[in-house]
Parts: sequence; structure tokens; C-alpha cells
Amino acid sequence: MIINNNMYNHLNKISENQLNKTNINKAKEKTQNSFDDILKQKINETSDVKFSKHAQMRLETRNIKITDIQKQKISNALDKAEKKGVKDSLVMMDDIALVVNVKNRTVITAVNSNELKENVFTNIDGAVFA
Repeated sequence: MIINNNMYNHLNKISENQLNKTNINKAKEKTQNSFDDILKQKINETSDVKFSKHAQMRLETRNIKITDIQKQKISNALDKAEKKGVKDSLVMMDDIALVVNVKNRTVITAVNSNELKENVFTNIDGAVFA
């Protein structure tokens, strides 16, 4: 097969266009993932309530979803506990029990209503009903 300069240039442009499209699609995916990560991070920063890895695992395994409104309730409960000098608090909210370190504003663990009946909460020095 004989390829002249015009054909070579045309094939070269097609290859470049295909590569550019692939690179653009990869960049879009990366940007979208980065945007999602940044959005989740910003939401967590604004609520000032953090979740330990253990708590995150418990929330997932127990199918507990914490809304932004609930995060605000937790934050308000922590403010009350802090004023009373509580270090580690049990926060009861919407059929969910959370053990929270008040100073670090970090949820340590979470229990849903199905598991509340037979649970004993230790290492707490206060409780807040939110």
C-alpha cells in the first residue's frame, strides 16, 4: 500500500484527535471524582463533627445515614455537653445512639434502634438527647 503525504497527514490528525478525545474524557472523569471528593470534604468541614473510621464502618454496616440536619443536631448536643464539662458523651438522636468524644468533636461509634435494647455504653461521662 502506498501512502502519500496527504494520507499520512490525514491519518496522523485522526490519531491525534482520537488521543485528544481519550485524554479529555480521562480528564473529565478525574475532575468529576475530584469534585465529588472535595464536596464531601467541604460538607464534613462545615459541620465540625468528625467520624472516626470505626464509626464510619458502623454507620455503613448498620445502614445508618446521617443527614446534614442530624450533623447539626450532633454539633448542638456537643456544645451542650461541652458547657457541662462532659468529655465523652452518649448522644441519643432519632433512634440512633452515638458515642462522641466532645473535645475532638468526633463520633466514636453508632448504634441504631434495633441494637439499642441490649447494649451497654461504657467510657462515657454524660448523655445528651438531641
